[in-house]
Amino acid sequence: MPTLILVRHGRSTANTAAVLAGRTPGVALDERGAEQAAALPGRLAALPIAAVVSSPLQRCRETLRPLLDARPDLPLHTEERISECDYGDWSGRKLAELADEPLMTVVQQHPSAAAFPGGESMRAMQARAVDAVREWNARIEAEHGENAVYVMCSHGDIIKSLVADALGMHLDLFQRVHADPCSVTAIRYTRLRPFLLRLGDTGDLASLAPREPAPDEGGTADGEADAAVGGGAGAP
Repeated sequence: MPTLILVRHGRSTANTAAVLAGRTPGVALDERGAEQAAALPGRLAALPIAAVVSSPLQRCRETLRPLLDARPDLPLHTEERISECDYGDWSGRKLAELADEPLMTVVQQHPSAAAFPGGESMRAMQARAVDAVREWNARIEAEHGENAVYVMCSHGDIIKSLVADALGMHLDLFQRVHADPCSVTAIRYTRLRPFLLRLGDTGDLASLAPREPAPDEGGTADGEADAAVGGGAGAP
């Protein structure tokens, strides 16, 4: 199955102002975020990207613009299910102010029980994002082959929840995962299990390019090498 390159949007004006943006319209990249986005095509240059999928929010579209300008033949798809969590009445409020809300403790320590007033639950957020990725994996494989690589630009909580799913972690542990603005998290999906290849990476990504397994690697039916005991250094 395909390799998913999850890109968190670049630093936004809401990040700079320490505001919980949610789905508030008009949240753009700040100057640093624009620089991060401009560097993204170079970081992804070695990867044979088949398609790009984006959250509909402005900061994700702005993050992807330099990549799409550099690769004008890349198809862009918008996916509502990887949009930011609907924080409801919390949207647009200062994080320092929200820290005093009793619900914030639940969000941090027991997120599977957290539902935002006027918004959605964190369980619903994860479920829709996981469903979207599974469907896009099948679509990308059908259209581009099992070794395809595709990019999905989304948001911090969405990416963290997808990593938790890939690792078989309960949602209550997802706050232990971190992804900086414009960082890359890569997950290679197979028929039996996903492999987390990168988490919050801000450096070189050339080694994520697909490769044929060497004859002595003992590839599985899914085209993946068996993970080695003691850390799986030779695993993909």
